[in-house]
Amino acid sequence: MLCFKNAQQVNQIDLLDRAFHYGDGCFTTACIRNNQIELQERHIARLGMSSQQMNLQVDLRLIALTLQKLGETEPQLNGTLKIVISRGIGQRGYSLPDHPADVWVYYYPKALAAHQFEQIESGVLNSTLGRCMPQLLGLKTLNRLEQVMLKQEADQQGWTEALVCDVQGEIVEGVSSNCFLRINNTWITPELRYNGVTGVMRAEILARMQQQGIVCEQRGINRNEMPSIQSLFFCNALSPMKIVTHFEHRNLDADACITLFHRLHLNQIN
Repeated sequence: MLCFKNAQQVNQIDLLDRAFHYGDGCFTTACIRNNQIELQERHIARLGMSSQQMNLQVDLRLIALTLQKLGETEPQLNGTLKIVISRGIGQRGYSLPDHPADVWVYYYPKALAAHQFEQIESGVLNSTLGRCMPQLLGLKTLNRLEQVMLKQEADQQGWTEALVCDVQGEIVEGVSSNCFLRINNTWITPELRYNGVTGVMRAEILARMQQQGIVCEQRGINRNEMPSIQSLFFCNALSPMKIVTHFEHRNLDADACITLFHRLHLNQIN
């Protein structure tokens, strides 16, 4: 793993960094393949929107500069990038420091094969999400304690991914993914009205569905509708489709997901 702060390679974090003290920042995780960030425009746009919503003074051009510097030591970049925007060093207390945010880029090298769908068993977690502060709705902030707790329950169940509901009984997403469900032969993805992360792969899949003329509703999905789920898959920037074959000990129609995977050419992510 290599780490860069504002396009300079580093191996330590300042003790007063607000990312550590308060989770004061946002992040995105992306595949990088042959020196190109997959879904780069969507990742940069989300970081920009998150920074604006959080009043982070950030120069996102530092990301490209970092990749240039990284390429000087690693000519062929393949693997995972985690890009973290931190408000930076501050004094004790919640008041905001008046200086530019820091751009951290973590590079995890790994040989990458073409994207393929995965097939998994899954279920719904007992733990639920609360309603989100409106200014933070949809953002991928550094405060991920909810996901840490959810992942613990999923691991205990032996599930690599699982459905998560909110306190009002509406399906929101997976632990670290967005989700798409097929009910009454119609694809649906949760509307994310009160919580959840607006994922870049979710946005890409919705755009490709629209291009292909495939109807996909964005609406609230109540927990009571789970017995009607015909097909289900999860998606995030590192994995375009995790197909659920068995949900709560019930067989689901995986073929509908596989057909969709090929129709949307999800093995090709630019």
